[in-house]
Formats: sequence, structure tokens, C-alpha cells
Amino acid sequence: MKIDYKDFSKVDIRVGTISRAEEFPEAHNPSFKIWVDFGAEIGERKSSAQITHYYDLASLIGKQVAAVVNFPAKQIGPFMSDCLVLGFPDEVGEVVLITPSHDVPNGGKLF
Repeated sequence: MKIDYKDFSKVDIRVGTISRAEEFPEAHNPSFKIWVDFGAEIGERKSSAQITHYYDLASLIGKQVAAVVNFPAKQIGPFMSDCLVLGFPDEVGEVVLITPSHDVPNGGKLF
């Protein structure tokens, strides 16, 4: 299905820096709870992320990631996720986060 630019522009994809990460033992699939700082305009948002294969808690802090910030919040077990951190699957389906190749200001919008 093809979409036009107007449809694409409705998805608000921003860059932010992971400021906090915790284990999420209540999740059905191995996951972390992460908090992402999107700068002054958007602030901090949190997300449940199934990224335990390639990442550990310590390696996530300070990492810049891309995320959708205008989806409605979603309850994931006892945790409310209010952004969707983006990644691509590797050859066996494990998530590889989308990150900028250079540091950029938090809150920058994908275009």
C-alpha cells in the first residue's frame, strides 16, 4: 500500500536520549523499561522495549534512539508506555535500535 507525504507527516518520529533503564520482569517477553529524554518541547517519555538480546541496562544509558511520540499511551502489564522506540529485526528477529550516526539535539524530528 502506498501512502503520500501527508500520511507520513502524521507520524511524529523524534530522537531522544535514554536517561534510565530498568528490568521488566513482569513482561511476557524479555523486555526493559526505558525512559527517553526528548528535550524541552516533549520532555521525558517511557517505553517498554524488547531489546534484551543486544543491549544491557548499562549500555542503554546515554544512547540516542528514534521513537514515535504521538501514539496514544499503551498499558503493558503494570507499566504505561507512552512512546514507541524504533528498531529493525536482525536475521532471527532480534531488535536492533535505530540510532543516529552522530549526536543530534534531543527532540529533533525525522524528515
